[in-house]
Amino acid sequence: MLIKWLNAKQGQTFRYKLEKIEYALAQLGKPHLDIPVIHVAGTNGKGSTIAFLHQLLQSQGLRVGTFVSPHMVTVHDRICIGGQPISDEDFQRLLAQVYDLEQEVKTVYEPFRYFEVMVLMMFLYFREQGPDLALVEVGIGGLLDTTNVVTPVLSVITSIGLDHQDLLGSSIGEIAEQKAGIIKEQVPLVLGPLSPEATAICRNRAAIKKAPLYQFGQEFTYKDGSFSSPNRDLSELVLGLEGQHQEENAAVALQTFLLYMDQAQQEIVTDRIGLALSETRWAGRLELINTQPKIYLDGAHNVPALERLIEFVQSQQEPTTILFSALKRKDFQEMIALLDKELPATPLFLTSFAYDGALAEEDRQGHPYVADYQQFIKNWQTDGQGTLLVTGSLYFISEVRNFFRINRYDA
Repeated sequence: MLIKWLNAKQGQTFRYKLEKIEYALAQLGKPHLDIPVIHVAGTNGKGSTIAFLHQLLQSQGLRVGTFVSPHMVTVHDRICIGGQPISDEDFQRLLAQVYDLEQEVKTVYEPFRYFEVMVLMMFLYFREQGPDLALVEVGIGGLLDTTNVVTPVLSVITSIGLDHQDLLGSSIGEIAEQKAGIIKEQVPLVLGPLSPEATAICRNRAAIKKAPLYQFGQEFTYKDGSFSSPNRDLSELVLGLEGQHQEENAAVALQTFLLYMDQAQQEIVTDRIGLALSETRWAGRLELINTQPKIYLDGAHNVPALERLIEFVQSQQEPTTILFSALKRKDFQEMIALLDKELPATPLFLTSFAYDGALAEEDRQGHPYVADYQQFIKNWQTDGQGTLLVTGSLYFISEVRNFFRINRYDA
């Protein structure tokens, strides 16, 4: 019954009410204040940055909690400690606690949304389990996001691009204002590579908040396997995640890691850094799910993410075929047009998946439509030539990944 209650909340579009979550947390004894938090926002790159950061911190013997969304296989994957998802027993127990809490909260506010339930469970679980710190990913935006109740030890903004315009604003400037909403008084801020307009907005907010600021390409750099910052230089680094954009994510993670270790007065075992970066994996981000033939899964769910994926395709030697699906509420027409423009010789197939509001056959815009993507992938397993790149909505990638898991097609 409880899972049904939770799943019924999925797919709703809404604006969060921070006062509601603050009220709920107060009833729970403010668990969000009991664990040090690194708060991570950004249009893209949040998950990969957290994956690198988790691996780096764990390599130094720290017990690290992570909160990310959406999940790739099961909802338990959103809340992990040491890379281990919350157990079903703990999940059900905390879900029941939040369900009971909702009965009280909805006498004052509206009922909880899906993401709010997950955030409350995450804070309760981390308070119980007591990790050394938690890496908490923003859901949407920053300023009004449910996670923005924390007072973090560090804030991170990985990137700023056009996404969720219906909630965050129609311009880079408006979206940057929302992302910059996570910047807190005197809390150090790490920025990825941003446009000049977004950089100016974040730097201005950081100055107002007296937050020390470190930005990729300025206060720290990464190029050809070498990381450089005022306090440390590292070379011959090899990353476990493919794609040039992962160098930026790794650099942001490295800078954040160094700042945290310095702030916590923890000694760094330098030899473990390179190994941690090379061992980093992140489901659904240029993930090589099948080796013969090559099949990659990548959740390029908006235009900025797709631009980075196109760079990867253009760098490959062997021919690539793309299988794409997305949600209709996204800029899917612009995404398809971008693929047509930048990869005109790359075969592009559109498909649908089991999610309310997913693309349908009438949205194919003249492209071949795959009615059964599972059969398409099975056929590719035996007859495919070159590389198959499955991309689009993270919900689509999650479904495809689960298909591979069930059918044991994993590499």
